[in-house]
Amino acid sequence: MIVIGNEILSGRTKDKNLGYIAERLTALGIQLREARFVADDMEAIADAVNAARAKYDYVFITGGIGPTHDDITADALAHAFGVGIDHNPEAVAILEAHYEPGMLNEARLRMARTPDGAVLVDNPVSRAPGFRVENVYVFAGIPAIMQAMFEGITHELTGSNPLHSRTVSAYLAEGVVAQRLGALQAQYPDVEIGSYPFYQINRFGISIVLRCTDKARLDQAAEAYKQIVRELGEEPIEGEIH
Repeated sequence: MIVIGNEILSGRTKDKNLGYIAERLTALGIQLREARFVADDMEAIADAVNAARAKYDYVFITGGIGPTHDDITADALAHAFGVGIDHNPEAVAILEAHYEPGMLNEARLRMARTPDGAVLVDNPVSRAPGFRVENVYVFAGIPAIMQAMFEGITHELTGSNPLHSRTVSAYLAEGVVAQRLGALQAQYPDVEIGSYPFYQINRFGISIVLRCTDKARLDQAAEAYKQIVRELGEEPIEGEIH
């Protein structure tokens, strides 16, 4: 996933799209392997896109397809793919139908510009479409619009079996459980095991998140970890400790 925008990198705007897409991809059986935050810079965006599209099955981009001068994502995609860019007739027709007569000004028409060969991505909220070029999907940055656009293309995505997940927490320091946890990972190589330390009510603790496409194996690994916790003198707690 590539998140575009100076406002994100400055901290002015807090990104809400990464978490949504990550959760939805997990449910679809697709693992999000990398996320990049890129400024509104033509070369930086093009470089990030070219690196990602060559490495991954899908690339999802949010931000930078609005009507203002700093919305340069469409131009950057055209640059990355080495193609031209122009007003997409289908996108223009969508905007003409959406706006009252005389309201579709030059700035709004910018939102109809797509790289040559792009396929439109429907925007049921504000109508200005996103687009796809090969394996790269481009969505709006506004979360409600991005989510609607993303849901409209999920049928195009091919995943494997969804990942099941369990979280087991305990008031144990990471250093206490680390060696046993490594042995557990070796015993269950097909189960992804991550450790996340926390500090609550003046005590150190650790939450272990286990993920696997095979629920039976996941449950076996989770129960084995619970036994480790008990052997270390604590009681395991299913889920996060807040």
